Amino acid sequence: MKKIAIDMGSGITKIYMPGCGVVLTEATCVAVEERVENGEKKISFKAFGDKARALSGRAALNTHIVNPIFEGNVVHEHLAARLLEYFLEKIEIPYKKAKRTEAVFILPCGANAEVRAKYLRIAKECGIGAVYFTLTPFAAVLGHNVTINESNPMFVLDIGYSITNIAALSQDGIIYGLTVNLGGGNIDVQLIDELAENFNLKIGSLTAERLKNTVGSLLDDDNKMNVVEGRDVATGAPASLAVNSEQIYEVIQTYIDKILEYVTLALTKLPAEVTSGVMHGGVYLSGGLMKLDGLAEYIEKKLSIPVNLPEEAQLAAVIGGGAILANEDLLDCFATVE
Repeated sequence: MKKIAIDMGSGITKIYMPGCGVVLTEATCVAVEERVENGEKKISFKAFGDKARALSGRAALNTHIVNPIFEGNVVHEHLAARLLEYFLEKIEIPYKKAKRTEAVFILPCGANAEVRAKYLRIAKECGIGAVYFTLTPFAAVLGHNVTINESNPMFVLDIGYSITNIAALSQDGIIYGLTVNLGGGNIDVQLIDELAENFNLKIGSLTAERLKNTVGSLLDDDNKMNVVEGRDVATGAPASLAVNSEQIYEVIQTYIDKILEYVTLALTKLPAEVTSGVMHGGVYLSGGLMKLDGLAEYIEKKLSIPVNLPEEAQLAAVIGGGAILANEDLLDCFATVE
């Protein structure tokens, strides 16, 4: 029986296999081609994953790049199923073998029964034999390779592409948690607007994401620089611009500060004993945005609380999900079976 942990984020899907580690990280994207035949609209799949993402801004007029997961919810169920089926085949779990597979899906903090039902239908469409669900805060903490117990409450901040999970938890469950529709994708959109309005350069989403990841920083006096290419807003002609960390600092800071407002709100909702435990144990960080230089230090300074940053924060949740699936005690405590 194969075991896998699946984290289908709005931006990236990650799959972990106990004993093998992270076996897949690809864009949660599908390229769909639409055409009309005999007066009827027909849809065909042109590309999946990273190949579909690479077509963003370059696809033909009848090709659409679709993100089937948006803000933690499944918005295109069938497309999500086809995408997951493609990913499973890449890690050598085709449909005929999927029935001998156990999978734990990592869901946002606020996932309700309707969201779980959608993921269950996706799993069944892919032929997966046994399905479990766990929540991102539990998986993210376990991805730090620490123990969750009853006596020591823990606080998690997981910033993904389109959502942020914020939660205080213990072995008994979520003490207080919320999911906020803010993440790294918001920064990408704002960078596009910033360069168009203030530098007369129109860039695409892939370029904005690359700029954020290579130049973006919350370190004081960081001087990283990168040349981005796009088109002149006024003339439409090809153009390029050298952008440094200082020029996009405020864009990043604005969204991080918004997220930290929700973190502060969550902290004020906690019982005094839990707050004391959080102040002692610190905030457990995870999510793709944690790759930004200086972000962990910025969070620690703004909250005046120690932070815990794993080596690969962007993979913490899926690694923790794998730990849950590989351990019967963790599975009983932090996952539900469907």
